[in-house]
Amino acid sequence: MADDAIQSSWPVLNVLERRVLGVLVEKAKTTPDVYPLSLNSVVTGSNQKSNRDPVLSINDEHAEETLVGLQKQGLVTRITGGRVERWRHNLYEVWSVGKVELAILTELLLRGPQTEGELRGRASRMEPIDDLDALRQVLRPMAERRLVVFLGEEGRRGTQITHGFHAPEELERVRSQPRSEEAGTVIAAPASDRFTALEASVAELRQEVAALRQDVEQLKQR
Repeated sequence: MADDAIQSSWPVLNVLERRVLGVLVEKAKTTPDVYPLSLNSVVTGSNQKSNRDPVLSINDEHAEETLVGLQKQGLVTRITGGRVERWRHNLYEVWSVGKVELAILTELLLRGPQTEGELRGRASRMEPIDDLDALRQVLRPMAERRLVVFLGEEGRRGTQITHGFHAPEELERVRSQPRSEEAGTVIAAPASDRFTALEASVAELRQEVAALRQDVEQLKQR
């Protein structure tokens, strides 16, 4: 990793920028056949209820405005020449990170602060992370570069980690929020809530399939 790529602070990303970048990386890793993404796919991915916190409801205008802003920062590239414009991220080059590092950052951008256990489980759906020791070996240099920030004592059970793209005042608010993991309390959702969540996940999958079908039809027309 080049020395000039190492820096102690990073540009602040707003909520929509975090979500859109997270979606671009997530889909590139989990559904590469439909990547780069159309604007419609970016909107659908941003509005998912699973693997997202907070849950958002954005439209094409919000997504396009955000993508254009990210393009000006060099973080994404617009791909033209077909019937449908598509977008890809440039984060490997701009942030000088590897596959596992980017998977970790993506989960933090999509879901916010998480414990090491949560982060390993969720990031592993994009890149394999064998165990917590393997995760810590990746997190340590990321923390030195301020790509990630420990919100408590490093290595302590329940300590959460967040990304390094917060404004200073926002980071202080995040630090001050209570974290149930430190209290050791696990609250199970009622069966009715779990069923509702399952229905929501099915609805999201249907939306994604519809968006993919639309993209395929547009490709056929080309």
